[in-house]
Amino acid sequence: MIRLLFVLAGLLAAVPALAASDPSDVLGIAYVQKPGAPLPADAILSDETGQPVRLGELAHGVPTLLALVYYRCPNLCGVVLGDLLSGLQGASLVAGRDYRLVAISIDPAEGPDVAAQAKAQHLAEFPAAGATPDWHFLTGNAAPVERAVGYQAKYDAALKQFIHPAGIVVATPDGHVSRYLLGVGYAPGDLKLAVTEASDGTIAALARPILLTCWHYDPARGRYSLALWNLVRIAGALTVLTIGVTLFLAFRRDRRAP
Repeated sequence: MIRLLFVLAGLLAAVPALAASDPSDVLGIAYVQKPGAPLPADAILSDETGQPVRLGELAHGVPTLLALVYYRCPNLCGVVLGDLLSGLQGASLVAGRDYRLVAISIDPAEGPDVAAQAKAQHLAEFPAAGATPDWHFLTGNAAPVERAVGYQAKYDAALKQFIHPAGIVVATPDGHVSRYLLGVGYAPGDLKLAVTEASDGTIAALARPILLTCWHYDPARGRYSLALWNLVRIAGALTVLTIGVTLFLAFRRDRRAP
């Protein structure tokens, strides 16, 4: 019994160190999913040439792939767009015929010149049929769109960065949220299915939540850190507690055995 108590004490002593974290840095940073919610068709934004556009005028009878990012993001936004465009290439989806891409900057300081640079860069890296007229890189007041799709982000003045969730929204041709694709790494098959179902007006079930924000990604190391490591610590703590309970029950069973 004494040996068991020492084992349990050692295991439980590790729990605070494993679980110690401050989750306040990512509280409220997520997509609050709203399947079926209408996009704000009357929202006025600026395209990459500086011309005002109404969001509702961009669909033209095909699904919309909506990416809320910012173009000068030092971390994950480029990965989100790059994975999306790579997946679209693999799925053989044609812009204008099968979908329209709408990227909207969440940074009010970014203007059409920044959007134009971002579009040119992605066109060069991911050439695709129909992309020039049907990939829209927009700037302006993104707040109505953010509210409509449940996008929650905040600006960290110390880091001088936006902390925001990673993912894209797929909308039906009439401008309603069909589904969410959260995180990164959008498989061509998943994109094709999402676009096909959105074309039919399908409203999918909630996507599995993924706690992955732009702030987690370390581009220098190509990996995720901080809050993601906190999840690992919490998982480790739960594992330790599970082992402790298992040992305790096993000891009681052995004591009761004849």
